[in-house]
Amino acid sequence: MSAEFGPARPDRAEVGMPAVVLVTSSFLPRFGGVEEHTLNVARQLRDRGHRVVVWAVEQGDDDVPRAVDGIPVRYLPCPLPARSGKAMLHFVAALPAAVARWVAAWRADRPDVLHVQCFGPNGVYAWALSRCARTPLVVSSHGETFMDADGAFESSALLRGALRAALRSADAVTACSAFTAAHLVAGYGLPAGRGQVVPNGIDTQEAGGQAPPWLPVSYVLGVGRLVHNKGFDLLIDAFATLDRDDVRLVIGGDGPELGALRAQVDALGLSGQVLLPGRLSRAEVVAVMAGATALVVPSRIEAFGITILEGWRAGIPVVATRRGGPPEFVADGVTGLLVDPEDRGQIANAIATLLDEPALAARLGTAGRTAVRGYTWADVAARYEGIYREVGAGTAVR
Repeated sequence: MSAEFGPARPDRAEVGMPAVVLVTSSFLPRFGGVEEHTLNVARQLRDRGHRVVVWAVEQGDDDVPRAVDGIPVRYLPCPLPARSGKAMLHFVAALPAAVARWVAAWRADRPDVLHVQCFGPNGVYAWALSRCARTPLVVSSHGETFMDADGAFESSALLRGALRAALRSADAVTACSAFTAAHLVAGYGLPAGRGQVVPNGIDTQEAGGQAPPWLPVSYVLGVGRLVHNKGFDLLIDAFATLDRDDVRLVIGGDGPELGALRAQVDALGLSGQVLLPGRLSRAEVVAVMAGATALVVPSRIEAFGITILEGWRAGIPVVATRRGGPPEFVADGVTGLLVDPEDRGQIANAIATLLDEPALAARLGTAGRTAVRGYTWADVAARYEGIYREVGAGTAVR
């Protein structure tokens, strides 16, 4: 099988830094956690001397970029079989062309490492390709097994099986938090102690834009994709119990729950106190963070919580969920306040405490601004680069 992929690649010592393909479940023009992670890691690896290419799942988007900041981007089809006869016929018809495009991409880019970012259909094809082409495989999990809004892993036995196989055969496995790694151990057969934690990062110097004219003078902020897991309905319920006229609630973001959240606000009689402006640009997120009284991250479960880093960068106090990864890096009462998101009293009390104790709010904000310095994209890329070296030397943790 490997003969189909041409002659062996030259030794890494002859070509310098490993050539890396980041195989991501989603990429621009879409933008979210995995897209941001992949883009920033790609930039950093390029700046460190690696030849980097991004392979992303072809999703039918218009005007997809073929390169970003000089980094080539390929969009590859990833058809998977389904149970219905019609869907299976479609898969059988589409598979040969999909395989041909993946093989052509490998031949064109000749990666030393295939690095899956957020395992989905992209991971299935990258795992199969790594086996056939004998190319080292690194799998990085971002909580997709328990945070996917569409429940892909719950509904697809093929996806679950492919992830288990990939975790067994991968040359290295990383997770954005120890909580996420433990989930792979418990549910997907990752050997205990094998996964390495590589947290998310942030651009500590990201520029902001003008504050939107609709912003209130004083407001508590929530930001993220509006899906059930993010818990913004819990935040609205908690805010309703505060009964205060000196502060508003702003929840920025778009997603399938936007209509339901607006209906919830109307039902609670909070239409003048809770603002749901929809999607915010990156520059608007920075600006809105900078002016907030506090940030609340009320997720029912969270793999990491990159929004926390954004709050820290802005120097504002953060109230974060204690379910999932945040307790691993947020020190309760020191760099933030941790709450059970299902307990609206805890959320409301945390918000009220920050409003009524400005000295505490300022202390938490200052501590967060210091803590965020340890979460740069350069730090993330350096950790990955160390893993690539281990993979190349045959010393990765297996």
